Amino acid sequence: DNGAKIINMSFGKPVSPYKQMVDDAVKYAGVNGVLLVHGAGNDGADIDKEPFYPSPVFMDGTKATNYLTIGASGDYSTGSLVANFSNYGKLVDIFAPGVYINSTTFNNGYEAFDGTSMASPVAAGVAGLIKSYFPDITPQQMIDLLMKTGSPVKETVTIPGGDKKVAMQQLCNSGKIINAYEAVKLAINLYGKKSSKE
Repeated sequence: DNGAKIINMSFGKPVSPYKQMVDDAVKYAGVNGVLLVHGAGNDGADIDKEPFYPSPVFMDGTKATNYLTIGASGDYSTGSLVANFSNYGKLVDIFAPGVYINSTTFNNGYEAFDGTSMASPVAAGVAGLIKSYFPDITPQQMIDLLMKTGSPVKETVTIPGGDKKVAMQQLCNSGKIINAYEAVKLAINLYGKKSSKE
């Protein structure tokens, strides 16, 4: 209602006693063209089996089309391309950097943090960058854009919370890590001629 078109959701919990109310809010956001970007959680768990809320799956079994769930990636300097704490599963759409991310703290300070609460705003920031140049892009188009342009992870990765090696496609829908550069390039190709801000 206040005009936000992308909402970062760096929060979550294993229970949802008022899920119908949350579902209604997610649907209301969708009707109003709002993209919801949610951190997958930090339990090293498969959220297809161990629920983590809020969830893009409604009580009637259908799924929100304006909802992007983000896992946390690291890099080789942190030991793995997948953060060992990140939740995963087919309800996770794509991973984004979530290890040793600088953030603001009290008294005008900065501190490095780990978590999907860091990865989710990275993804929301990429979406915001694209939305600022192409304001008419819908949540569904944005999700499709980010999923298509992510960097594929070709090598096997360590499953969070364990030591088994798996394909990245087993940890998220896309099998990818978000890629701002490629997302912007494709957005220009798809929507550039429609924009007055080129």
